[in-house]
Amino acid sequence: MKKDGISTMKVLHLNAGNDTGGGMTHILDLLENSDPTVFTLGIFEPGPIYQKALERGIRVKLFATKKRYDLSVIQRLKKYIEAEQMTMIHTHGARANLYGYLLKKTYRECKWVTTLHSNPYDDFLNRGLKGKAFTKLHLWLLKHPDYYFAISNRSKELLLSNGVDGSKVKTIFNGIDFNRQMQSCTLERKGLGLEANDFVIAMVARLTPVKGHRIALEAISRVMAKAPQVKLLLIGDGFLEQELKAFVNNKGLAKQIKFLGYRQDIDALLQISDLHLLSSLSENFPIVLLEAARAKKPVISTDVGGVCELIPSKDYGWLVPVKDVDALALAIEEAINAHYVGSLKKIGENLYKHASRWFSVEHFRENVMDAYKNWT
Repeated sequence: MKKDGISTMKVLHLNAGNDTGGGMTHILDLLENSDPTVFTLGIFEPGPIYQKALERGIRVKLFATKKRYDLSVIQRLKKYIEAEQMTMIHTHGARANLYGYLLKKTYRECKWVTTLHSNPYDDFLNRGLKGKAFTKLHLWLLKHPDYYFAISNRSKELLLSNGVDGSKVKTIFNGIDFNRQMQSCTLERKGLGLEANDFVIAMVARLTPVKGHRIALEAISRVMAKAPQVKLLLIGDGFLEQELKAFVNNKGLAKQIKFLGYRQDIDALLQISDLHLLSSLSENFPIVLLEAARAKKPVISTDVGGVCELIPSKDYGWLVPVKDVDALALAIEEAINAHYVGSLKKIGENLYKHASRWFSVEHFRENVMDAYKNWT
């Protein structure tokens, strides 16, 4: 990002700091190469995003908290905003939105912007009464920012249905750096217990309810009879791990499913795979699909968020309805058939060309900066 035209702007981005998924990538890609006199990333936990921000040369400030919702941090944030003369607070996530609301009550002249990274109705899915209470609170908080970034048209529609003025919402699609060279793949299939002739599907997703892992596992169970060579790599960790492992064992899928946990070598795992799968119940615009596109790997995804913009037809991959096991199993079978007749690779190449043209990190940053300028 350049400082030209924004000399009076100073933006403090706020995030919990414990995200390891698309939200983290979105923030880091946005702020990489940004002017440190203009943009600062403030986080509340010294998790992965903190280290990666330092590695990328992003100006980052740790506002350490003692618990998840530690309101004592507000005074430290206020002092920092005053000392740095911040003109805009840009929040990412439910916790940051709570702090953004409390800060806005004091600094009314300081614009408050938020990015809706996920469906707020699903952020606390399967968390009982506490989850329902947090959901209700977050939906209320989302009525109060000055401006909003929605990373899909469906995300914008969700904000409008929650009573947000559409003139305050800017739709931007995620983007990644398609010029970045893929990491050299030193990983081999046999190291993961895979055979050369296996049809390998990668699924990069936290092990949480909203990612729809059970739907994917049910689909693999149905496909297995026709294609016993299919293998699914579950890449990610989360509180559903033991439950999903029990489900896999009960279904007799132990040979088909491999739990790899949290990994940082996503490029390598994509390169040894034939296909990427996303079975989410809701998303906005999953960056992991763009990463698959960069690796020229075709994808099967549920029709969530802005994925239909990335996969406009079967020339680019497969879109299936949410929670539709039959449709997902059929798409997997079609992908396997395409693989063995030699047409699957072409679909991956089509996806790469489409994604690199319309969903680059350059377009993404430019759209955000244009919005900042209009809002100051």
